[in-house]
Amino acid sequence: MLRIVNRVLLGVTGLVLLLLGGAVLAVGLGANPPSWWIHDSRHDVLLDDAERTRWHDAGWWWPTVIAVLAVLLLLALWWLTAVLRRHRLAEVLVDTGDGEGALLRGRALEGVLAGEAARLDGVSHAHTRLTGRRSAPEARVRLLLEPHADPGTALRNLTDDALTHARNSAGLASLPAEIRMKAVKHRAERVS
Repeated sequence: MLRIVNRVLLGVTGLVLLLLGGAVLAVGLGANPPSWWIHDSRHDVLLDDAERTRWHDAGWWWPTVIAVLAVLLLLALWWLTAVLRRHRLAEVLVDTGDGEGALLRGRALEGVLAGEAARLDGVSHAHTRLTGRRSAPEARVRLLLEPHADPGTALRNLTDDALTHARNSAGLASLPAEIRMKAVKHRAERVS
């Protein structure tokens, strides 16, 4: 969800800046602007003296400007922290059966899952990442398949072996997984 919001905000911001910059450039190069445009001709300035001092004596102007800039700053800081936030699960809560539980490092489970997935037939390389909550983790697995590998067989082996072993060893009721597969691309070589 956050990735979608991030992309939409970046796209809209980029589009607005591109349109404004292109319109200002077109007027600067001599195009005739429409009547509602902020510039009248190529020699017009962005803000003249009358426009800059228009609201200077109004008591509501500066508090409104400061409030709008503060809101924009808070939104920009929220966006920055959302983008920089860690998306990887640090630990997994393992049910030990005695009512206490134990914590398993998320990187350890990721490493074991990736190692077991990489040893499957037809898999060249595997990368895993755990997301979600520590009591209900989710796995994201990326597999790089050999050219001869059957994707259906590789998927079945991954779910039957590696994901089942990880789920059972961590004592999880379920371990949902998003699996992405890609085939190895070999460069053509000249045979003589």
